[in-house]
Amino acid sequence: MASDTEPIYCLCRQPYDETLFMIECDVCKDWFHGSCVGVLEHQASDIEIYHCPNCQLLKGPLVLKRRKNWHRHDYSEEETGKAVQTGTVVFIKELKNRMFPSADEIPILRLHGSQLTKDYLDKNGFDTPILIEKKDGLSLTVPPSNFTIQDVENHVGSMREIDVIDVARQEDYKMLMREWTEYYNSPNRQKIFNVISLEFSNTKLSEFVVPPAIVRELSWVQNVWPDQLPDDSPYNRPEVQKYCLMGVRDSFTDFHIDFGGTSVWYHVLRGEKVFYLIRPTSANVSLYENWLSSSNQSETFFGDQVDSCYKCVIKTGQTFFVPTGWIHAVFTPIDSLVFGGNFLHSYNAPLQLQVYEIERRVKTPEKYLFPFYETICWYAAKHFLDILKECVEDQKVPRKYILDGAKALAQHLKSWTQRKDLNNTFLG
Repeated sequence: MASDTEPIYCLCRQPYDETLFMIECDVCKDWFHGSCVGVLEHQASDIEIYHCPNCQLLKGPLVLKRRKNWHRHDYSEEETGKAVQTGTVVFIKELKNRMFPSADEIPILRLHGSQLTKDYLDKNGFDTPILIEKKDGLSLTVPPSNFTIQDVENHVGSMREIDVIDVARQEDYKMLMREWTEYYNSPNRQKIFNVISLEFSNTKLSEFVVPPAIVRELSWVQNVWPDQLPDDSPYNRPEVQKYCLMGVRDSFTDFHIDFGGTSVWYHVLRGEKVFYLIRPTSANVSLYENWLSSSNQSETFFGDQVDSCYKCVIKTGQTFFVPTGWIHAVFTPIDSLVFGGNFLHSYNAPLQLQVYEIERRVKTPEKYLFPFYETICWYAAKHFLDILKECVEDQKVPRKYILDGAKALAQHLKSWTQRKDLNNTFLG
């Protein structure tokens, strides 16, 4: 208990503790524990002005540093004579008129939910997108079909700050959940906004969603991350398993590979999504990295640069699985509500690591990276080692993806250790 003379801080009214991360409110100048106000330490570098929960009532939500899209010129959507930029009205019109080969030419796999098991993936691999027509057999739980955006607000909190993308400018903004609901339900939207990163594991909404059984069985977060860590551990279990995506008509998310090379499960509760899919061949991944770093990225439709870009429409009630490394863009033709999640797994560890290294080379901001990626890779390496030991004891030959994954992890962990040793030498 704090003494009468010892200063106390935060919502919890506790004295200063140097072992805990704290952030200062730019209005009242009080200090708050990140854990008490929902701010992780690695997120602080992205905050321009911080408002504590009390000051938010008068000053509004915190202000993030603007994302630096230097490759986008100043423009008006009515303006002519400049290159068409991703997300603008002209871009969306052109996209709707484009012709793409069907994803059935890949071909994507169309399975019944009960067929998607670990035994199936052990035999066939997890290298091709999978479309499940109905969720039967997936052991997937999602809200009822009449679940609304207002219901989302009721369960995550009206004052929850969410990341919103201005589609025409491809820039990030903060918005309160209640503001988003008002916008989504408005008949006259002045701009096209999109929400693709509302992670809700620690909210009441989480009770309504259980990822597919295959995801729970494969996910490193679920299976290799320790159930218990020391109280003073700086690491938290990565929260990437439950996302709510709320897109309005004509939303567009540009080409990307999901962070850390994660695979994705994606269930359309209501509405429709159009995926533009590109195979993660060595050539395509190399082109992708060059495109990310190019000065005219926003004026270049990446699908035109690769061997093939396939179109796949995901309708209400369908569940889609995107494997490691697949480059994809997503268009929303009608207002949609989607639940999904990201997961690292053992089938494609080498490609997962390759994607992470690309993210580092192009200097992806911390907030867009998989949380504690290198840490979970250490736990995964132990998991691989345990499997290899078991194979030796049982005189069994390990599956190829286990050997490939173990080798890739060993190489990268050694590289990361040497990097940290070198950094410590310079800092020392």
